Amino acid sequence: MYVFDTDTLSNIVKSRPAPLLLEKLSSLSLEFQYTTSINSAEIYYGAHRSPNKDIILRAFEEAVFPNVKILPFDEKSAKVYGKLKAKLEKKGTHKSEPDLRIASIALQHGFILVSGNVRHFQDIPRLKIENWIE
Repeated sequence: MYVFDTDTLSNIVKSRPAPLLLEKLSSLSLEFQYTTSINSAEIYYGAHRSPNKDIILRAFEEAVFPNVKILPFDEKSAKVYGKLKAKLEKKGTHKSEPDLRIASIALQHGFILVSGNVRHFQDIPRLKIENWIE
């Protein structure tokens, strides 16, 4: 099972998506494709900041979101998040709040995170990450 980060979802709707991403998606059943409510919120935020808001919203609402299951940040994710954030802080490692929440959801479900921003998620224990954009 795979959780797609915001940059991966955004790459799908580009005029020239990454060839590796298209190759991987074409061989991956929809039942294995997920994202998180955090990523969805980032997409909506970005769209509403853009002069092309309507085009962006239509692309995601018609071509992307119907094809992925959106995982919530729920109480189980919150427990993973709290433990993870405290552990990272003890080591002096700081991550952005959205990235920690996304990682917590992926860890809670035991899914692989697919992101082109691998460095955002480095140093997160047990998180499996793949880059399909390179």
